[in-house]
Amino acid sequence: MKKNLLRNSVAIIIILLGIALVLTNIGVVSLEFTEAWIYIYPFFFILLGVKWLWDGLRGRWGLGAGSFIVIFGGLLLLDRFAIVDFTFWDIYKLWPLLFVYLGFSFFGTSNKREKKKKFQFIFDSDDHHNSEKMYGKKSFAVGDHKFNTPNWKVEPMELWNAVGDYHIDFTKAFIPDKEIPITIQGWAGDIRILMPENVEFSLEAHVKAGDINVFGQTADGINRQVTYVTPDYNESTRKLIIYLKLQAGSIRVDKV
Repeated sequence: MKKNLLRNSVAIIIILLGIALVLTNIGVVSLEFTEAWIYIYPFFFILLGVKWLWDGLRGRWGLGAGSFIVIFGGLLLLDRFAIVDFTFWDIYKLWPLLFVYLGFSFFGTSNKREKKKKFQFIFDSDDHHNSEKMYGKKSFAVGDHKFNTPNWKVEPMELWNAVGDYHIDFTKAFIPDKEIPITIQGWAGDIRILMPENVEFSLEAHVKAGDINVFGQTADGINRQVTYVTPDYNESTRKLIIYLKLQAGSIRVDKV
């Protein structure tokens, strides 16, 4: 209930601000609002970041992204009060935070926890000829990643991409006779998946802002979701459980 209240409150605020901006542009509202907007919009980044931080503390994705957005919004707000010099386009100056997040990821990692969940930090684009190296790891990646080499073996994977695209071709893969979970999440980018006809799978796709196309079943806009289950999924012993989530971008799944 609290989650719905927060979401509805933010939605109402955004709608009212959008209306106010339209009225300003057509001259119904004075330019004083435009001047006030410069001080208002940093709060949106802070509120969004706090929400993602809260989700992260509850065990969901969003801890790193939330802290980044809070820092970004906070610096914008400090600039408005002439405490620091920081504009919207100075966001590139925050790139060293990637190293800060990488460092924090190594704190408090016991041997038991390390065996259960590993972390991988990747830059640049890769064709994963030995893609099994990424299985079972939570990857903080920047760049494009392709799983399309002949007879690559599918194993459970949990991948996270900061910025970049994923291209996964299951028609070229060796898929063992078992249930295989696959999770791919990220901030911004595209996910393209090609599925063969003879593989059963369930798929759940989410985008905060963007579009989804699963075999012609489409959804685009804000907070979009598409689910799909093949007809013989429940009876099959060989099947994929696919979960995809992007903050901004495009998800497309095709079949051959």
